[in-house]
Amino acid sequence: MHSTPTSTGDSTASWLALDQQLCFALYSASLAMTKLYKPLLEPLGLTYPQYLVMLALWEQDGLGVNQLGERLFLDSGTLTPLLKRLETQGLLQRQRDATDERRLRVTLTLPGQALKAQAEAVPRAVACATACELHEIAALTQSLQGLRQRLLRAQDVSKSEA
Repeated sequence: MHSTPTSTGDSTASWLALDQQLCFALYSASLAMTKLYKPLLEPLGLTYPQYLVMLALWEQDGLGVNQLGERLFLDSGTLTPLLKRLETQGLLQRQRDATDERRLRVTLTLPGQALKAQAEAVPRAVACATACELHEIAALTQSLQGLRQRLLRAQDVSKSEA
């Protein structure tokens, strides 16, 4: 169901207040989350975007670069430099697919695989910092994933109408 904000005593101007903006709440929460991760990832030698790449590969090693980009919602212009830096660090390697030379596959190296054990402390530290119960984190994550899907569908509809 699509709805538009309706007036319930609030002026239209209140909908333009910064603290009423969903986009600002998401943006500022994202900034705070990224700042929280920085000291947790330093011992791993990873930036936050690099950590996301590693999470995806720990979950499913050997992804194609296109699959990895889709999984992380990153375009190749953003993903390629991340992969190159991780490759330079010796955590992964990019290889041409044996069945289709046009495709690149990304696989973890032994040090990349071993880093997973060290990274297991990160989600626990984040959960502790949020002061949320695990079920609250799961519900919030599911809610945000649903929001992302609705936003992506809305973008698809906008493109098809243009």
